[in-house]
Amino acid sequence: MQRPEGTTGPVGTTVAERPPGTREGAPPREQRFRGDVEGLRALAVCVVLAYHAGAATFAGGYVGVDVFFVVSGYLITGLLLRELQQTGSIALTRFYARRMRRLLPLACLVLLTAAAAAWLLFSPVERQQVFEDVIASALYAVNWQQAAEAVDYSAVGTAASPVQHFWSLSVEEQFYLVWPLLLLACGLGSRRRAPRVRLAFGLGSVAAASFAYSVVLTTTEAGVAYFSTLTRGWELAAGGLLALVPTARLRELPRRAPAVLGCGGLAAVLTSVTVYDDTTPFPGVPVLLPVLGTVALIAAGTAGPHPVARVLELPPVRYLGRVSYSWYLWHWPAIVFATAFFSGLPTSILLLVVVLSLIPAALSHRLVEEYFRRARAFAPNGRSLALGGGCTALAVLAAALSWNSVPRVPQAEPHEVTGARSLLGGEPLQHTADALRPLPEKAAEDKGRAHRDGCLVAQRATRSPACVYGDTTAGTTVVLYGDSHAMQYAPALERVAQKRKWRLVVLTKSGCTPADLPTWNPRLKREYTECAEWRERTLERIERDEKPDLVVTGNLATVRAVADGDRLGAEDSARRVRTAYADSLERLQRAGARTVVVADNPHPPEDVPACVSAHLEDLSQCVVPERTGLDFTPVNRQAAGDVSGARLIDPGEALCRDGVCPAVIGNALVYRNGAHLTATYMETMADWLDGELPSVR
Repeated sequence: MQRPEGTTGPVGTTVAERPPGTREGAPPREQRFRGDVEGLRALAVCVVLAYHAGAATFAGGYVGVDVFFVVSGYLITGLLLRELQQTGSIALTRFYARRMRRLLPLACLVLLTAAAAAWLLFSPVERQQVFEDVIASALYAVNWQQAAEAVDYSAVGTAASPVQHFWSLSVEEQFYLVWPLLLLACGLGSRRRAPRVRLAFGLGSVAAASFAYSVVLTTTEAGVAYFSTLTRGWELAAGGLLALVPTARLRELPRRAPAVLGCGGLAAVLTSVTVYDDTTPFPGVPVLLPVLGTVALIAAGTAGPHPVARVLELPPVRYLGRVSYSWYLWHWPAIVFATAFFSGLPTSILLLVVVLSLIPAALSHRLVEEYFRRARAFAPNGRSLALGGGCTALAVLAAALSWNSVPRVPQAEPHEVTGARSLLGGEPLQHTADALRPLPEKAAEDKGRAHRDGCLVAQRATRSPACVYGDTTAGTTVVLYGDSHAMQYAPALERVAQKRKWRLVVLTKSGCTPADLPTWNPRLKREYTECAEWRERTLERIERDEKPDLVVTGNLATVRAVADGDRLGAEDSARRVRTAYADSLERLQRAGARTVVVADNPHPPEDVPACVSAHLEDLSQCVVPERTGLDFTPVNRQAAGDVSGARLIDPGEALCRDGVCPAVIGNALVYRNGAHLTATYMETMADWLDGELPSVR
């Protein structure tokens, strides 16, 4: 079989492309086909796919995406540089047309397939999210959507999307949009010869700024840094800077240099694959290892033959690299839908699913990628642009129409919602949902007034605003203090405050426990220093300014403590959190306040709104077993028992009966995600909470 002119990998950039003005049959030496780069793509896609399947050995397999970024930057910059040198300009229309013709038809096919499969296998609420993701992916903006969700603390418990892996493609498409313009700007004034020094200075400045921003943002908003084009851009620029180095210069390196660079580069990539894991603050500084390793591998192949290149150039390895774009697109939907259909699949089966996804990958590579790449009918730039626009429009339209056809249950009127009152009143449990409040598709936004007012401060914040409710001029002050699991009681506590003529002050912060000790933030992937600073300021404010009569505390039960910057194990962490929580309660009591600890609420094993939307006629499918879901680490309960005078309130009696915790009670949807209660249900718990709280004057 004749070797193709180039191959499209997950980044959609060919290993060898011919710029305008290059004679057929006489490509310059720098344009030669790079079998080692094609094999490098195979390495990258394999470690990413193994990571997605849950293989423990590949805990850092996500760095395969960074390998792709460097390869993409190297190849695309080399292509554009040759064109700039030979013509003095870059044919932007032709460039964008080729990218669309290569990338969009297959991407559109995968997006439409994912939308159709989601319609068949997912609940209405999950479908709605998938359709939104399909639209964002078709517009190559899904990375920004995921960055926004990364800072949304209420997004906890949401299911994986079958198209969320399009985030990396979105980063690259945005790179393709800007990079030619940047090269043109740096090459202005040159005719036939692009000044490499000027280009290196311009691209290097962009890379330095992007890397610095990546390091800073990773320490503050790791989730945003992971998905942001601004933090990932330097990785593509690193490959671009390598493309500026003349081939002749690299071939002048000492004879052993290719082997040293190749082996060292491979060692760097594989070390990051096996040593890094989900707790690594990434990208930040750690991304240097796989990025520089990839640069070394590519440079080694340019400098001369070496042992690693010979392995990468083996035909089976190169074939995997050739179909890597298609394989990358198909593997993740295969994993998501397999786990949706068969829950609890072991890693071995998921690895088999990944291998089997190579079948549609190979077929679509040949029948879709190669067809549109070679089809003369789409060779004109205008037709390629029309093809790309049509594919994008088709995916967006299909998802939009599907989103609008999601079935919905009528919303219950406020007077129809009895919630906790029906459970505590002994009424039969609800088995069907003829009307609900909030609706499952709107549950995520069902938050109380204090939450909407910004009283649950963000992770980076270290001060709380003035959030005062109830009778604001009353002589009795009550403080609600803790994290989002404390904040969810604000709607009920506000009603109690109005009834008892209390002044209610809400002091809460995302993911920040009242326990006075260093803790780990899984989203920031580091010690939660902002929590410690906020906590001390808040405690001082309580002692000095608020001087409350009563403090109601609460937090997520699974807090992890930190020692010397490292996250502790579950048992050691629980002991330290228990002691620190008790110390905080005693400190509040010394300030003259009575203390109440609200135990954590049951945690469902799945997203409750999604489950309810799929089982409106049989709500028993969505109940949460009380023993497995309620306060699975008893730290809060133990701390309350350790402090004389501290009172424990158990929400289980207002949420559960006969060993189960229903998802819908008295026409009220209980949960807004996989961990937090809806404000609607919490308001119905006001009478119960009023009876549990002590009398204070």
